[in-house]
Amino acid sequence: MSIETSFGLETGQPYPYRRAELVEPDWTRLPGWADVTAEDWESVQWQRAHCIKNVRQLRALFGDLLDESFYADLERDQAERATMSMLVPPQMVNTMVPRETPRGPGSLTEAMYADPVRRYMLPVFSDRRTDFPSHPHSTRDSLHEHDMWVAEGLTHRYPTKVLAELLPTCPQYCGHCTRMDLVGNSTPVIDKLKFLGKPVDRHAEMLEYLRRTPSVRDVVVSGGDVANMPWPRLEEFLTRLLEIENIRDIRLATKALMGLPQHWLQDEVRAGVERVARTARDRGVSLAMHTHVNHAASVTPLVAKASRAMLDVGLRDVRNQGVLLDGVNADPHALLDLCFTLLDGAQIMPYYFYMCDMIPFSEHWRVSVADAQRLQHHIMGYLPGFATPRIVCDVPFVGKRWVHQLADYDRELGISYWTKNYRTSIEATDPEALTRTYAYYDPIHALPEAGQSWWREHAGDPDLAIAEASRSAAASRAAAESQKTLTLS
Repeated sequence: MSIETSFGLETGQPYPYRRAELVEPDWTRLPGWADVTAEDWESVQWQRAHCIKNVRQLRALFGDLLDESFYADLERDQAERATMSMLVPPQMVNTMVPRETPRGPGSLTEAMYADPVRRYMLPVFSDRRTDFPSHPHSTRDSLHEHDMWVAEGLTHRYPTKVLAELLPTCPQYCGHCTRMDLVGNSTPVIDKLKFLGKPVDRHAEMLEYLRRTPSVRDVVVSGGDVANMPWPRLEEFLTRLLEIENIRDIRLATKALMGLPQHWLQDEVRAGVERVARTARDRGVSLAMHTHVNHAASVTPLVAKASRAMLDVGLRDVRNQGVLLDGVNADPHALLDLCFTLLDGAQIMPYYFYMCDMIPFSEHWRVSVADAQRLQHHIMGYLPGFATPRIVCDVPFVGKRWVHQLADYDRELGISYWTKNYRTSIEATDPEALTRTYAYYDPIHALPEAGQSWWREHAGDPDLAIAEASRSAAASRAAAESQKTLTLS
C-alpha cells in the first residue's frame, strides 16, 4: 500500500492514469478449451455446462501446465477450509493468468498462485493464515441477517431498505461469500442452512410485508444471484413489487453480469428487463443493477457489452459493489485500475468497496480498518466525485459505515467501536440501540506484536472458532423465527 513511492514517470503523479483497452483473453491457450469456438463461448448454455466444479475438471482444463502440488493444495483447501463449494464459469476462469503464455509442464503454476482472480475464486490451503485462520469472533452469519428476517429471506436492517434473498444459489461461488451460511452447497466444514418455505410462498410473504410496511421504499433483490432465477419468475416478482406504491428504488444484485455476462445478453432476458424497466419508468421507480467486480482483469468486452445492453434497455444505472481483499485489490493502484476500467470500459459506476466480513477462514483476505482508511485516502482525487467509491465496514448489528465514521479505535488490539443513528428490525423497543457502541475486529496478524500477544493469550484455540460460529448460526435461526412470529402477530 505504498502509492507514495510509485510516481508515474510521465505524469509526476503517484497514480499514472492510462485508459486501458478491454481484452477477451484467448481461451484456446488452455488445453481443455483448444477447440472451443466463439459461438460456444458466447452461449450461456455452454458456459453453464462447462463450469469448473472440482479439481478433476480444473486438471482436465489446465493439464500439466499446473504442477500437481497446486491441485493438491486446492484439494486440501476444499476438504479442510473452504466455506464455499467450487463453481467457476469459464468466463471467470479465462481471466486467470490472462497474459501468460503456456510454455510446457508447470509453466503456469507460479502465475496461478499469484493471480488475483484465482485468489478469491479458487483459494488454496497455502493461501490461508495458519496462526489465526479464523478470527475468534468470526461467525457464519457475520452480519446477523437471519436475526433480522421479517419473512424468510427478507432482511429489514435499515429503516427504509430491505434485502430480499429470492434464492440460495449463484452461477459462481466466491470464496469470501458473506452469505456462506446459506448460499451454495455444503462443504466438508460448513453444513449450509436451507430455506424452509417453498419459493412461491416465501416470495408472497415478502411482498405482503412490503405492502403493509410503507416506511420501506428501497428493495435490493438478491440471493444468491438473480441470474440463477428463471427469468419469467424473476419478472413476475419484479412486476408485483412495482405494484407496491411505497417502493421507489429497486436494485438487482448479480455478480453474473461479470461472471456470466452471456446470461444478461440473451434476447429473452434483455427483452424482459426492458419490459420491467419501462414499467418502472412509467411509475417513477428507479431500477438499477448492482454487480460485484473485484479486479480489473475481470472486465472484458463481453462484460462491457452486457452492461451496455442493460443500460440500453432502460436501467438507470449499473453499479459495482466490490469487496476489499488482501492479495486481490487492497492496493491503491489495483483499486484505481479497477475503477477506471469499470467506468471507461464498461460504463459501470464504482459504488462501494466493502471490507471483507468476519466469516470463518477469511483472515488472509481481511485488512485492518486503518489500512482501509489509508486506501480511501489514496484513491481520492483521481476519479470523478460521483464515481469515487466509498470504502465501508459492514459492522455487525449496525450495517454499512464509511471507514472514517468510527467512534473509537484501539489500534493495538485491533478493536474499532461504532455507533448508529437508526434501529434495526430487532431493536424496536431497545432503549440503548442508539447510544451503545458496537465492536468490529481487525485481523490479528495485522496488529503490532503486543496486540497479537494479547489475542494469543486470551482467544484460546482459534481452530475452535468454527464450532462457535455454528452455535451462533443456530441462535440466529432461532432469533429469526421468533422475529417472524412477532412481525406476523
